[in-house]
Amino acid sequence: MRITTTRRLSQLLFLVLFVWLCVVSTGGEAWFQRRGWPVNWLLQLDPLVAVGVGLAAGALTVGLLWALATILLTVLFGRVFCGWMCPFGTIHQFVGWLGRRRRLQDRLLANRYRARQSIKYYILFGLLGVAAAGALTGWAPQAGSLLTGLLDPIPLVYRSVELVVLPIVDGHVHVLWTDSRLTDGALLIGLIFTAAVLANWYRPRFFCRYVCPLGALLGIISRVSIFRIARTESACTSCGLCERSCEGACTPTERVRSSECVMCLNCLDDCRHDALAYQVHKQPGEITGPDVSRRGVLASLATGLAVAPLLRLTGRTTLNWSSDLIRPPGALAEADFLKRCIKCGRCMRACPTNVLQPAGLDQGIEALWTPALNNRIGTSGCQLNCVACNNICPTGALRPLSLDEKLGVGEFAEGGPVRLGTAFVDRGRCLPWAMGRPCIVCQENCPVSPKAIGVAEEYAVVRDGVLTVHQAGDDELMVSGSDVPAGTWTTGDYYVCPAGKPEQRRRILRQSPDTLGLAGAAWAQPPEPGSMVEVRVQLLRPVIDPARCIGCGVCEHECPVSGRRAIRITAENESRSRDRSLLI
Repeated sequence: MRITTTRRLSQLLFLVLFVWLCVVSTGGEAWFQRRGWPVNWLLQLDPLVAVGVGLAAGALTVGLLWALATILLTVLFGRVFCGWMCPFGTIHQFVGWLGRRRRLQDRLLANRYRARQSIKYYILFGLLGVAAAGALTGWAPQAGSLLTGLLDPIPLVYRSVELVVLPIVDGHVHVLWTDSRLTDGALLIGLIFTAAVLANWYRPRFFCRYVCPLGALLGIISRVSIFRIARTESACTSCGLCERSCEGACTPTERVRSSECVMCLNCLDDCRHDALAYQVHKQPGEITGPDVSRRGVLASLATGLAVAPLLRLTGRTTLNWSSDLIRPPGALAEADFLKRCIKCGRCMRACPTNVLQPAGLDQGIEALWTPALNNRIGTSGCQLNCVACNNICPTGALRPLSLDEKLGVGEFAEGGPVRLGTAFVDRGRCLPWAMGRPCIVCQENCPVSPKAIGVAEEYAVVRDGVLTVHQAGDDELMVSGSDVPAGTWTTGDYYVCPAGKPEQRRRILRQSPDTLGLAGAAWAQPPEPGSMVEVRVQLLRPVIDPARCIGCGVCEHECPVSGRRAIRITAENESRSRDRSLLI
């Protein structure tokens, strides 16, 4: 079997594995849903994830130690992860192959090395500078932030496929989900993914050559790789055929650039003179290191170190924190959370109610695509008996939670349940408070026991509700003075009583233009003909108990005010930050 055929089979295997791990990340009872699969394995193999988290947070989760296997593989065989395993690289290579229908000279030109390929190294050093800023400066407000996930190909492809591609594919067949999944900000995520893929029509593996910070990291490691592509100068006729399918543009016709070689091994197949070999020893004239200048590297690192304190000058992690940014249960304190979250979207994929959504640019570049609750989207708020997001996070930005800890029962009873925030009633939009219309949807749907939403009961006189009595019977009242349509007052929330005496109210069962049918005990003293009676509506106005509210968002999701909800969750009183407490 040809070596390139083996490589293609490996690429196909890892691409299918990637898609399968995306599919089985869905919660449920079907055979293809989550059943203990190592759904984060490809992320854990990513050395840039481990290096970024290690620099920013100063610690790693055990799973991220898998990155050592990729590093060892690179030391032995070069950038085989890029050419044989990376699912995003496979997509790029396939699309580039589709766009390769051009003359030989054009293909040779497209695959020539360009100095701009060094851009990815400067991107890498800049991102690592941002991550390492906290450790290097030692000043808390200038602590480092993890931005590698914005361009790291593995989190990027997970985010794009799970939050955009799969919801589109499943939108009509509903195999993975019973309802259509929504993604806030899907346009930006989709456009970046599409642009990265379509750029391969312009240059094969455009993202890998010019942008990919993971490829840059592996390129640096490959300087010491044992096996390399080597050229035998005496056998080479300079025909250039080895460059017609070169995926990394590593100049195999000249001095081979090992740091750019993605080990596609196409050159070995294309060479007709056996001038190229994959062998152990280093060849004279080989260029092992990336084409970067010391000044450029220092400038990139300095830029990253400068960006970190600039990001924190906004005060997003201190006094100017956004109350609209509601993190999932188990999230670390915001500054620590931003040191670990790689924006991969795994927690959003695992969320069964679709309430977890990627934060947008309005929350700042640090928070872009990190998980936040959007209680208007999905099928409900954060469910009490669900810890799916905590158990899938690969970096510990969401720490693992047991149900007992989340609910605050058993050994965690003293600390109480995990709070995501607090509900606030907007009395200017709430139907009972602002419009005199009966509604207790939020109180009925509050899942906390005892309920965190109480009611303030009031019997208010309705508009056009003062009537003149013509005749009063035990169960019927003949009245005049109202043009209210028949049946308006028969919902069970409307009562009639003598003017100024709400304690003598009786429920209205039937309503016609001049007759009210009544329920309840008979009048102690029926209203006199010519006297006035009032129609009052029972209003149960919601009142929040902040000591009981956990900010799950179910009330906000179910609120019948379809625009800006009349009850909304904010991050005040969340468990993860004492300085955001509402209560003394």
